[in-house]
Amino acid sequence: MRDLTQGPIPGHLVAMAAPIAAGMLAQTLYFLIDLYFVAQLGDVALAGVGAAGNAMFVVMALTQTLGVGTMALVSQAVGRKDPADADLVFNQAMSFAVFSTVATLIGGYLLAGCYMRIVGADAPTVDAGITYLAWFMPGLALQYVNMVMISGLRGTGVVQPTMVVQIATVLLNALLAPILIGGWLTDRPMGVAGAGLASTLAVGAGTLMLALYFRKLEKYIHVRPGTWRPRWPVWGRMINIGLPAGGEFGFMFLYMAVIYWVIRDFGAEAQAGFGLGVRLMQSIFLPAMAIAFATGPIAGQNYGAQQFGRVRETFNAAAKISIALMVVLMLCTQWRPEWLVHGFTQDPAVVDVASHFLRIASFNFVASGLIFTCSGIFQGLGHTWPALAATASRIVTFMLPVIWLSGLPGYHVDQVWYVSVGSVWIQAAISFVLLRQTMRARLPAA
Repeated sequence: MRDLTQGPIPGHLVAMAAPIAAGMLAQTLYFLIDLYFVAQLGDVALAGVGAAGNAMFVVMALTQTLGVGTMALVSQAVGRKDPADADLVFNQAMSFAVFSTVATLIGGYLLAGCYMRIVGADAPTVDAGITYLAWFMPGLALQYVNMVMISGLRGTGVVQPTMVVQIATVLLNALLAPILIGGWLTDRPMGVAGAGLASTLAVGAGTLMLALYFRKLEKYIHVRPGTWRPRWPVWGRMINIGLPAGGEFGFMFLYMAVIYWVIRDFGAEAQAGFGLGVRLMQSIFLPAMAIAFATGPIAGQNYGAQQFGRVRETFNAAAKISIALMVVLMLCTQWRPEWLVHGFTQDPAVVDVASHFLRIASFNFVASGLIFTCSGIFQGLGHTWPALAATASRIVTFMLPVIWLSGLPGYHVDQVWYVSVGSVWIQAAISFVLLRQTMRARLPAA
C-alpha cells in the first residue's frame, strides 16, 4: 500500500502516471499489433476488425463500472485507514466480475452477428468482424477479473506490478500474432481468427500472472473466495459510483457505432481509415489518460482522509500537466499524421481518411485532456454521475447532427470529424462547470 495523503501531489501524479502509461501503452499495443498484421490481409479484414473492435466499448463500459467502483471505494477505505472495508469491497468486486464474465460470453456469442450486420459496410466486412469476435470473446470476458485486480491495486496506490504484467502480455501477443495471423513458422495462417486468438491467449496469461501476484506477494488486499457471496449493499455502492463511468464508455460505443453507420456508404476504405485513425488517436491520448488514472486514487485517498485542500490541489496539478501534454501532442499530430498511418498501411484511400481524421481530431486534444482530468476527480470523490451527464451531451451535439448531415446532398466524411471536435469542446466545458459545483458542495473550505 502507498500512502497518497502525504508528500507533494505532482510527485505522486508523475510517479503513478509513468507505470500506468506503460501499462496502458501495453494494452493499446494489443490492438495495434493486431491491426498491423490484419492490415496486411487487406481493407476488408481491416474494416471488419475495426468495426468489431468497437464492440469492446460495451465490455469496457461494464469493466469500468466494476473498476471505477472498486478503485474509488478501496482508495477511500485506505484513506480512512480501514483495511477490512478495502478487502471486503475488493472481494465483492471479484464476485461481480465472475458473474459478468459468464454473462458476456453468453451475450457476446448471441449478439455478435446482429451487431456486425448493422455496422458492416458489406458482407465480407461483416464476416471478418464476426470471425474476429468469435475468437476474441473469451479474452474480452476475462477483462472483468483483470480490471478488478488492477483497480484494487490502484486504489491502494500500487501500479508497478500491473505494468509488468501488461507488458509481459503484450510481448506474448506480439509473438503469437504473426504466428497465428500470418502463419509464420507453422504455414497455417488463421487470418482475422488468429488476431482474436492471439489476444485471448495473451489476456488469459495476464489473468494467471495477476492471480499469482495476489497469491504470493500482495499484503493489503487478498483474494478470498469464501467472501464472494453477494452482499447487495456493497454491490450497490460499487454500482452507484461505477455505473456512470461505465455509461461513459457505453456512450462511446454508441458514438462510434453512429460513425461507422454514417460513413458506411463511403465503403470499406473509409471504415478502415476511421478504425485505424481512432486506434492511433487512443494511443496518442495515453499520457493524458495516465495522468487522469493516477488522479483518481490520489483524490480518493485524500477525500477519505478528509484532506480536501489536497483534492483541489490534485485537480489543479493534473489539469496543468494534461493540458501541456495535449498541446504538444496536438502540434505533433498536425505536422505529419500520415507518418503514423503509413506504419500500418500503404493503401492511398485508407491513408487519406485516417490522416484527415487525425489532423482534424487533434483540435479536440486539449479538451479531451480536461475531460479526462475532471473524470478522474469525479471518480476519486465517488460521485461520477456529472461526468456521465457531460458525456450524454454528445447525443445532442454530435449524434443527431451527423445523422442529419448524412442525408444531405454534398455530404462528406470530413464533416463528421468537424462536428465531433465541436461536441468534445462542449463536453469539456460542461465537465468543468459540473466539477466546480461538485467540489464546492463536497469539499468544504478549510
